[in-house]
Amino acid sequence: MEGWVFWLCALAAAMLVGMGKGGMPVVGMLGVPVLSLAISPVTAAGLLLPVYVLSDMFGLYAYRHAFDRRVLAILMVGVTIGVGLGWATASITPEWLVTTLVGMIGAVFAIRLLTRGGAVEPREARVGPGVFWGTITGFTSFVSHSGAPPFQVYVLPLGLTKMVYAGTNTILFAYLNGIKLVPYWALGQFTPANLKIAALLMPAAAVAVFAGVRLVKILPERLFFQIVSWALLTVSVKLIWDGLSA
Repeated sequence: MEGWVFWLCALAAAMLVGMGKGGMPVVGMLGVPVLSLAISPVTAAGLLLPVYVLSDMFGLYAYRHAFDRRVLAILMVGVTIGVGLGWATASITPEWLVTTLVGMIGAVFAIRLLTRGGAVEPREARVGPGVFWGTITGFTSFVSHSGAPPFQVYVLPLGLTKMVYAGTNTILFAYLNGIKLVPYWALGQFTPANLKIAALLMPAAAVAVFAGVRLVKILPERLFFQIVSWALLTVSVKLIWDGLSA
């Protein structure tokens, strides 16, 4: 993990993670693919997890007043169950299958969002579907860092404002990354070298968090959610490609 190509990819990945924590839709998921241009995807995922966690601290501060308590409470139950399932089945779960299925779910949902006509009445945040999609979010995030699509399947139809949506997203994934630390440590995903590189990347990620917050504030509401939908479709297609290629 040295050379200008690695550091260029690592810096870009850290800034993408930071902007994702600043509320920019799905951007943080691009961090691992970008860093994978220089190192293996498994190593990239382990290296970036500390950057995700440290960036969460800045995201939590930025969105401390903008989130939906009911949605968060429901989803936190689900993601806790999902992480537990991911940890319990880590040795037998085929990552390519999980990645492909998550990509297919996200792609179908994004296409529905982009092709529907007229306004859609916001749904109530129901407990059953929320725990279900939260569990899928926690499981897929643990296995392949791809928790955003199932999260959006549940949250986007709720009709949250862009700031509340971004804050709910940021706070939930901060919690999710926090509870992933223990099982990831137990599975040997952290090394002193990874932690040192993560510390060096942290300033760039921190600046990117607040750049992301600023962009969320200035983007028109309709344009923001169009970006969310297109980003979801793009990432979902990439997940399908990655899963089938594996």
